[in-house]
Amino acid sequence: MKGILGLKLGMTQVFTKSGKLIPVTVIEVEPNVVTQIKTKENDGYEAIQLGFNTKREKLVTKASVGITNKAKTTPKRFFKEIRGVDVNEYSLGQEIKADIFVPGEVVDVTGTTKGKGFQGVIKRHNQSRGPMGHGSHYHRGPGSMGTMRPMRVFKGKKLPGHMGGLTVTIQNLEIVSVDVENNLILVKGNVPGAKKSLVVIKTSVKNPNTVNEIEELNTYVTEQVEETPVEEVTTETSEEVTEAIEETVEEN
Repeated sequence: MKGILGLKLGMTQVFTKSGKLIPVTVIEVEPNVVTQIKTKENDGYEAIQLGFNTKREKLVTKASVGITNKAKTTPKRFFKEIRGVDVNEYSLGQEIKADIFVPGEVVDVTGTTKGKGFQGVIKRHNQSRGPMGHGSHYHRGPGSMGTMRPMRVFKGKKLPGHMGGLTVTIQNLEIVSVDVENNLILVKGNVPGAKKSLVVIKTSVKNPNTVNEIEELNTYVTEQVEETPVEEVTTETSEEVTEAIEETVEEN
């Protein structure tokens, strides 16, 4: 198991050499720092804590400053634990970059969905509405609350309420490209969350260590064309041209 924290920048599309279009989500993965290493002897489980996104020291708490000072790094905005890792492979203060993953690797991406506020059952649970005319008194309501005998509403009844803002994991996504220089990872398809929101990329739970074949992508690098020098027109040649034009005019 391995993982890295990043920010969702948005979606775009890339093309393969054969012309196939692939929709991708662009995730910015600034180098993560290992801020804590948890072991079974001290904490009862094995995990590493990653710090991500540098923040001003004035805006952070003393507790988080103490954690980052031990790792000899700058204050961080986000901290997340990755469990199930081999803690012997990591050291305190170690940087984890985008090259921890390779193109074609299958991963799980976790994020917080967009908040929609208070919504009705039609938008929240995709229920159908009633007739809008002909004397119907049922339009966009939640419907029956249940039978009369229990005299109460059962738990789990789909009703209006707060929609979104949930932690959601999309499994078995495929990494299309890894750009170490620009700290970017392109993931095939969409991932939960709004733009500039935190996402966690981890090894797939159902398909660990699976790497699929990825067709080479088009880069669209423009070739630089050498400029041909323009021959300078001397005054002598220009005088000859004007004389030739005058002669042709006189003949006509």
